[in-house]
Amino acid sequence: MGTDHDVLIAGGGLNGPALGLALAGAGLSVAVIDARPATARAQPDFDGRAYALNIGSKRLLEGIGLWPALAPLAEPILRILAEDGRPGEAPSHLRLEFDAAEIEEGPMGFMVEDRDLYRAFLEAMGRAGRLHHLPGTGIVDQAVGPGSVEVTLADGRRLTGRVLAGCDGRASGTARRAGIGRTGWGYGQTALVTALSHEVPHGGTARQIFLPGGPLAILPLRGNRSAIVWSEADAAAMAIAALDDGAFLALLGERLGGVLGQIGLSGGRFTHPLGLSLADRYAAPRVALVGDAAHGVHPVAGQGLNLGLRDVGALAQVLTDAHRRGEDIGAIDVLRRYERWRRFDATALALGMDAVTRLFSNDSTLLRAARDLGMGAVGRMPGLRRAFIRQAAGLTGELPRLNAGQPL
Repeated sequence: MGTDHDVLIAGGGLNGPALGLALAGAGLSVAVIDARPATARAQPDFDGRAYALNIGSKRLLEGIGLWPALAPLAEPILRILAEDGRPGEAPSHLRLEFDAAEIEEGPMGFMVEDRDLYRAFLEAMGRAGRLHHLPGTGIVDQAVGPGSVEVTLADGRRLTGRVLAGCDGRASGTARRAGIGRTGWGYGQTALVTALSHEVPHGGTARQIFLPGGPLAILPLRGNRSAIVWSEADAAAMAIAALDDGAFLALLGERLGGVLGQIGLSGGRFTHPLGLSLADRYAAPRVALVGDAAHGVHPVAGQGLNLGLRDVGALAQVLTDAHRRGEDIGAIDVLRRYERWRRFDATALALGMDAVTRLFSNDSTLLRAARDLGMGAVGRMPGLRRAFIRQAAGLTGELPRLNAGQPL
């Protein structure tokens, strides 16, 4: 059966365009379908969102041609500090510290603002041959046939492809229409997200302060600015969100324990409920799930986008290799190669972050003592510390070629 495209991609956030560019660069024809207008997230005003891209993700972005535009806008992560803390107190003197000098690959990662990353994707999709970007219309129906999948768009158009890739988030319509269920739970926490300007230079240091209400991440941005992801119990978070800017900064400054000196807002303030959401399957006939559509995780380790971009690298490799061998890229045995590759790894990491969140989001004296001793012990073991660094940098496990810095 003839098709309009080789691959239809539902979702134009970040994973969808990345997958589209990777596949188009390998010679497949792609449509990226995004319910939002094209410029919705590329505005010049900073909205507080930023991502910690590990080395594997940076390599993938290099491979699909985005990194030259992003490099001048990215802030290298040279050091990571994990510290136990209490409100109103300086962070514990027992800490876990990771330094980029302990690995050969350079910085452990890079902080990139959402607006810069999304704009780079928009520009790259505009230049790409074999990639058709359809913003401002979503998918409202999908139907799988013997040799193709057909989608109906909100504006009435119909498109056919050999594979439909669901890059449409935790509430994935692609997964729901394919009959793929989900397992998950809430943490009773809400993330307060913003960006700060501050007096004390960050020095390329990313901090994670574990407070009784939830982790507080301080992530370095260009200039004397940092992105903040502050997790608190739902009721407390809603009360904090309702404060005026001055009261909000005073309370946040107390939580920070003075590590940034004087602080001020450098962007809007946003809230996001936190939970874990895992798809029961990553593949169905002519359908594959990517990123949050497959696994929505807690932001405690900043790995959500990195997990998604590893999915992108794996699915792009599976589909490209199958295409070059003359296989039907939408056949279920092809798509299950991707599922077998990614599902165990992503689920293990998601559940590991779940365990860390539960272990650290409390004020138990016994658990605090155990946490501090554990962090101190790891800090004194260079081999184990280096293994943690390589894991955080996205350099372990079975890396897709793009994430390993190799051509697709």
